[in-house]
Amino acid sequence: MLNPTYPAAVVAGNVETSQTIVDALYGALVVMAASQGTMNNFIFGNQQYQYYETICGGSGAGINFDGSDAVHTHMTNSRLTDTEVLETRYPVQVESFSLRPYSGGKGKYSGGNGVIRRIKFLEKMTANILSSHRLVPPFGLNGAAGGQVGRNWVKRQNCTEEILGSTATVEMQPGDIFVIETPGGGGCD
Repeated sequence: MLNPTYPAAVVAGNVETSQTIVDALYGALVVMAASQGTMNNFIFGNQQYQYYETICGGSGAGINFDGSDAVHTHMTNSRLTDTEVLETRYPVQVESFSLRPYSGGKGKYSGGNGVIRRIKFLEKMTANILSSHRLVPPFGLNGAAGGQVGRNWVKRQNCTEEILGSTATVEMQPGDIFVIETPGGGGCD
């Protein structure tokens, strides 16, 4: 079905490209609007610690149902580490993890909302994000609104904010907070 040739953009095929393919198929078959379309791959570490997680978002609405809030969709089968375990084993704090209100697309049936995840670093580490739908919103179906695009940014200890793209590598200092706002799903009319 797919036969990309160089220099086609197929990095992270299992975690990012697969999300786009499933959304395209569902959209072409008019089954459901686009879901968050990404796994929001977040990685951090230093010489002593390494950690990798994927972060949920909104699912797309369908012909007779609303999308779901804060879920992994399509090709994803992962779960987040419990906050208590993460904070016990790594020098980080989960400052907050909440729904991202109004991020799902509106329509007769609304898309699911994404989430906001804020991780505060207690030691110097390198952090990486690999994500999608930071520029192009997940599409709505039958004229309904698309979901909101995601955002990645760092709130530095000195209160400055560093806006990141869909892929980025940043050096985190103690007190810095990495913020990931995941996309919502598209709505359906």
